[in-house]
Amino acid sequence: MRILALLLTLSSLVFAQRQVLERAWDLIAKGDRAGAMQVLETILKANPANADAHLMIGSLLAEDGKPAEALSHLRAGVKLAPRSADAHYALGEALKNFGELEPARAEFQQAVNLNPNLAPARVDLGLALLEASDFKAAAVHLDKAILLLGRTPDSAYPRYLRAKIHAEHVETQKAAALLQDAVAIQPRFAEAWSDLGEARKAMLDEPGALAAFEESVRIDPENAVAQLRLGGELLRQGRPHEAVQHLQAADRLKPNDQATLNGLQLALRQDGQIDQANVVKQRLTEVLHAIDVESQNAFNALRLNNEGAELEKDGKLSEALEKYRAALALDPTHIGIRVNYAVAALRLGRWADGLAQLREALRRAPGDPKITAALNDALEQAPVEFGGQGRPVPAPKPGRR
Repeated sequence: MRILALLLTLSSLVFAQRQVLERAWDLIAKGDRAGAMQVLETILKANPANADAHLMIGSLLAEDGKPAEALSHLRAGVKLAPRSADAHYALGEALKNFGELEPARAEFQQAVNLNPNLAPARVDLGLALLEASDFKAAAVHLDKAILLLGRTPDSAYPRYLRAKIHAEHVETQKAAALLQDAVAIQPRFAEAWSDLGEARKAMLDEPGALAAFEESVRIDPENAVAQLRLGGELLRQGRPHEAVQHLQAADRLKPNDQATLNGLQLALRQDGQIDQANVVKQRLTEVLHAIDVESQNAFNALRLNNEGAELEKDGKLSEALEKYRAALALDPTHIGIRVNYAVAALRLGRWADGLAQLREALRRAPGDPKITAALNDALEQAPVEFGGQGRPVPAPKPGRR
């Protein structure tokens, strides 16, 4: 009797918690995210092992752009429900959105392993593999997703992605067929219309290509690629006057793009607007020069970085730091160089500089696990006056190097 009573009590508790979770869902649906968060936090105070509450809070925080807090809750949810494909998928989505692509791909793979019929996980895994240029594996997952989704609106996106793989393999007719299906299912799918135009152009279907490009721009006039493709096709078909306005729109949306400037100056020249064409040509010359300088700077930055690494190996930290500093000045976008500079500065006891560079590296690569770990380790060892905990570095164990 005592066991039966306990089971009945647990059953009523689970039912009560489910009702509260449904209340949180209702609040989210109504747009009251703050109210939903309060409900979910109340659930966790009463039961910290509630996986659903962790996952819901994590997803809300991820949408709010709070990576550390979001991933903490989502990982807790996965730990509490390791056999839940939905939990792994939710964590994968957040990791992907925060730029942690490799860990995200692993979570999508785990979700698919646990539930091979979870179509959204198949789509995201296919996209991750496509971006990694693993076209064969991506095709497998996208084909399965399309099969699972049928001709529902959600199937338009995997069809669009699958068409990219066909295009990569110069299977133009197959790509066009999938894209035609995608826009039939989702008529306002601007990117699919644009890619359909490219496929039709490759098949020498000039009227069809132009119609697809025009539809893409009509749906999304703020898409620079769509405007460029339409302008380029109009120019190719001998209609430079019409091409100019679309190429100008592409230039406005994505200034100083080499292909856009080249097309625009040609269209202006063919339309008789010689002075304007010369102005654009001068801009193109400046862009090409800037690209050349940037490439040279990137090359020299890597050379200096490598020289710094060799000096660091030889124990010449101060000289290495100067090499890293010079490399970073040439290429401030290179995360690896910035991290090398930070580590060298920290090893020299320049805590403020080193911590600042690690924080900047993490800002440029949000959620990067290696940079995050390096920053956490540095903060543990940094003196209190620099915001650290002042913990000494552990002494090496005897017999180990």
